[in-house]
Amino acid sequence: MNDQRIAILADIHGNPIALDAVLADILSIGGVDQYWLLGDYVALGFDPHGVLTRLRDLKEARFIRGNTDRYVINGDLPFPSLKDALEKPELLRRHIRIVRSFAWTAGAVSASSLSSKSDYLAWLSTLPVEMRMTLPDGTSVLAVHASPGEDDGDGLSLVMSDQEMEEAVAGCNADLLLVGHTHVPFERTVGKLRVINPGSVSNPMAPDLRASYVMLIANTSGYTFAFRRVDFDRQACIEAVRRVRHPSWRYIQLFMSGERHPNWESRASQE
Repeated sequence: MNDQRIAILADIHGNPIALDAVLADILSIGGVDQYWLLGDYVALGFDPHGVLTRLRDLKEARFIRGNTDRYVINGDLPFPSLKDALEKPELLRRHIRIVRSFAWTAGAVSASSLSSKSDYLAWLSTLPVEMRMTLPDGTSVLAVHASPGEDDGDGLSLVMSDQEMEEAVAGCNADLLLVGHTHVPFERTVGKLRVINPGSVSNPMAPDLRASYVMLIANTSGYTFAFRRVDFDRQACIEAVRRVRHPSWRYIQLFMSGERHPNWESRASQE
């Protein structure tokens, strides 16, 4: 019985230090046959070029895009939009910071394309919003970034009720749903559907600041999976993001220092 070994990674966010730690861990446990990557590769990190070159060198890798990839390639932006900021001037500073951040990343990716003669912006623009696969035992898999049909929004989380989760995944027509986006690893079963989030390679949520990913092992009898946690040099990331004068260095530092918590925890603390 031949096992198929698949590493599932999400939310790398321009951080080759964290990515290298994960790739080294994968090699230390025997390597993989395939990599499945769930989006958010370059934005909100200090070295988009380093991440892109590593990803493009991976053998047998499949990719979908995340919301921040879309922001980089076509100019879309998260809240608040310019319209929001004009209606509520207190949002203007935040809007400007977001514009500067994604412009910085788009410029870095463009410069990488010139120096490496690889059109990374064009490559990012070809990535689909979802992908479907079938495991050796016939298990149907749907991979998305945030939720079925969406690369943005709140995504799927452990704190959703069964009804909320069922509504969010309705019609996905799969046995196994892979999602990223929230940076929080979890596994959840909704009816006959299993939902797995591998967590984030970079920009981790407190309290566990290690990089996370999932190792999936599949054969004709079924599949098993394991969440993997890998430490990386977060202080080096803080120093690097300051050194390149990233417009969002303070925001990125919040992740590396453990000051960023899952959205539902942040909301709860404000109630």
